[in-house]
Amino acid sequence: MPDPAVPPTPPIPLDALLARADLGLRRIAGPADPAVVVHWAHTSEMADPYPYLLGGELLLSAGVHVPDGAGAGYFDAYVSRIVAAGGAALGFGVAPVHDTVPGALVEACEMHGLPLLEVPPRTTFSAVARAVWQLMAQARTAELRRVTEAQQSLATAAARPDPVPSVLQQLARRLGGRAVLYGPEGTRIAAAGPDPGEETRTALAKLAEVVRPSGQEPSDARPSSASDTVAGLRLVAHALGNGEGFVLGTAAPQRDAGDHTIASVAAVLLSLLTGERHSGSGAGRSSALVRLLLGAAPAEVAPLLGGDRWRVVHGRPDGRAAPDPVAASALGAALGSSLVDVSGEVVRVLVPDGRTVERVPGWTLGVSAAAAPRDWPAADTQAARALARARATRTPVLRHGDRPALADLVPPHDADAHARALLAPIERSPALVDTLRTWLSLHGSWDRTAVALDVHRNTVRQRIARCASLLDADLDDPDVRMELWFALRRT
Repeated sequence: MPDPAVPPTPPIPLDALLARADLGLRRIAGPADPAVVVHWAHTSEMADPYPYLLGGELLLSAGVHVPDGAGAGYFDAYVSRIVAAGGAALGFGVAPVHDTVPGALVEACEMHGLPLLEVPPRTTFSAVARAVWQLMAQARTAELRRVTEAQQSLATAAARPDPVPSVLQQLARRLGGRAVLYGPEGTRIAAAGPDPGEETRTALAKLAEVVRPSGQEPSDARPSSASDTVAGLRLVAHALGNGEGFVLGTAAPQRDAGDHTIASVAAVLLSLLTGERHSGSGAGRSSALVRLLLGAAPAEVAPLLGGDRWRVVHGRPDGRAAPDPVAASALGAALGSSLVDVSGEVVRVLVPDGRTVERVPGWTLGVSAAAAPRDWPAADTQAARALARARATRTPVLRHGDRPALADLVPPHDADAHARALLAPIERSPALVDTLRTWLSLHGSWDRTAVALDVHRNTVRQRIARCASLLDADLDDPDVRMELWFALRRT
């Protein structure tokens, strides 16, 4: 599935291609409509190109397929098939087969409303295709820049003292239209942007009812979004992900792929904001933070967060740079928690024990065992180790095992004393300890250990050899490995 945070490459106006002086293209038939766009350039000499077109192409042909003595009937059938396939325009090369564009082709394109471009002899079809690619790359860069700036402005608005109105104002400005937040009962809570009129207001409110879940049906019984067009405006309704019945509605003159991405980011932010306000849990978390800062123990403030036992989840985006606050908030929303912390390349989320942690597309997750507040630091370590193993084994979600083990049969103080004595030669080198632990957890795999630790495989070999030397142990012996793993589990 495509990443919803990245808009697809937008098409380019045909006029932008005609404006390229280096190509020398000339429109000789068809409408001069600035709304005509090109999605790609395709060369074909088939008499019937219909099966080979996806729609939106600039079809390039030198007329090799045209039989001698072809008349108006041939060209009419040829052009009608291009139009039926959704072709955006036809480019006809006047070399090397034809000296001029056939008059019957010009008449057919004019009759069917298909833009016809004359490609001069000095311009190759490859040059036209390359120009299309260059213009699309420029359009994509501009679109990504626009979306990135919008995401940053929305995140800044969400941090203001009045976050909901601020987010709606930013969204309306970025879309050039109207943004409305509807409450669980269908009432309008807040709005921003110019008033589109009563007809559009009514239609947008009805569209919001299409996506608003009711308490009597499953959460997935209704679509998460719906769209319509009224009075020349594109209407879209997004059901917010907090499950409380809030809906975001937008009305804008156009609906580009980048606009969809911007609205999706706003919906995620509003899901978090409305979820906190509706449940009152935001005030409880603020109170918990204040008490922690003033010296209260975690066990005392845990009830304010809504539960006694929690799981720590470490998440890392797949194949992307370090996560930003918007991506981190989106992960928290997917996991059903707004207790999110961005730490370098990892996002940490505190999730109530009763909530199941499922796979989140685009993320690799490590999940700790359920823990009481006094054991949260240990759970944080468990989640970090689970994430390292998940990345090394390419597993989307890996959970720390929380069932009783043989180690539980040994008194804790005896086990701790044995572990300290066994690992004493390497305890002052955290790198050696972490490498040995990861290497053993991955069954001695050099490559997967290197991936988990983000080091070269030769570095792993050197560290393991150093551990074997300092511990005076044969790491190929399974009994030695088992004893070392037991000791490492106690540290």
